[in-house]
Amino acid sequence: MPNNYRLAKVSSLLKKEITLILQNDLENDLIRDHFVNISKIDLSGDLQHCKIYITSTAQDKVRKEIVSNLNTAKSSIRHNLGKRIEMRRVPEIIFKDDVVLDKGLSVLKLLDELKNKNQKHNFEDKDAES
Repeated sequence: MPNNYRLAKVSSLLKKEITLILQNDLENDLIRDHFVNISKIDLSGDLQHCKIYITSTAQDKVRKEIVSNLNTAKSSIRHNLGKRIEMRRVPEIIFKDDVVLDKGLSVLKLLDELKNKNQKHNFEDKDAES
């Protein structure tokens, strides 16, 4: 049974160190030109596999390219991670695009549009009554 406290601590450490690697050590103009953030890390119970979810201010096409570039450079990132942290075995990493934020923003946008339509409709009803 995995220790949830340990998973949380290792995930936090990985997030911190990978963020530093992305900011300082990785020489990729596409990643440096766009704000790239780690939104979530899913670490397996045996600490062998790690899914890293990325958000960015870039458009969808560019964001997919960023994730592709990160997956191409994952061996280098993993090597740098091994030098930075002391673990028996650095987990295999895979980068994924985090679309949850985009979906949430689109839902909020739809709700805002409905609210505006409702307010406009109520305003027109009040004008018709006057």
